[in-house]
Amino acid sequence: MEFNYLVNQNCVELMNSMDENSIDLTITSPPYDQLRNYEGYDFDFKSVADGLYKVTKQGGIVVWVVGDRIKNGNKSLTSFKQAIYFQEIGFNVHDVMIYRKKNTPFMRSNAYTNCYEFMHVFSKGKPNTYNPIMIDTVRQGFEKMPTNKGPDGVNNKVIGKLNSKKARTNIWEYAVGMHGTTSDKIAFEHPAVMPEKLAEDHILSWTNEGDLVFDPMCGSGTTCKMALKNNRKYIGCDISKEYIEIARKRIDLVSK
Repeated sequence: MEFNYLVNQNCVELMNSMDENSIDLTITSPPYDQLRNYEGYDFDFKSVADGLYKVTKQGGIVVWVVGDRIKNGNKSLTSFKQAIYFQEIGFNVHDVMIYRKKNTPFMRSNAYTNCYEFMHVFSKGKPNTYNPIMIDTVRQGFEKMPTNKGPDGVNNKVIGKLNSKKARTNIWEYAVGMHGTTSDKIAFEHPAVMPEKLAEDHILSWTNEGDLVFDPMCGSGTTCKMALKNNRKYIGCDISKEYIEIARKRIDLVSK
């Protein structure tokens, strides 16, 4: 199958023409709950989810970045309704991760400030790849560590080495805005830009070099840009010609 291209097309139509079991990783943030005006285009959620199940490899991953609209003090819970549908059609809900925005500007008058979106991680069976992102532990070096108690009930201790690294938790924090989300000025011609580091961290976690990364609603092209930057193949699709042009300019910057 062809790869490393952007296409101005309805993603459902594109997925209907794609090979089955061909995509290693999808990262996308769909236009949930009509929180943004994406040039008036509609979003057929179930058809998109069905298409993703078809094109995802056995062991492949879909990262679905969504939130919930708050209207009249009531959260829509669209994010979980969508997650349940993914589960019903055959995906495993491998993880429910949190994308925390470090500098969110939106305040609520009668509730705590909403500063996160969900990153649902769906897998088609057991994931083929997991490369955990490691961080430094607070305590390192050697110290006395407890061993199993004997019949006398004494908790003996022996000298042991603490791990210097551990895997990150499933709550990831990113700054948003210029030089947080991205330094590409042109990207902000799109109404909702995904942080580059968010896309990159998922790409590094769930794929290896040479794997194929897909974004069916690629918008400003962040997923595709970070796939190319990290030696992965990519396919990006968006129904908006204007957004595809933005994505193409960003991809060209990396290519050059």
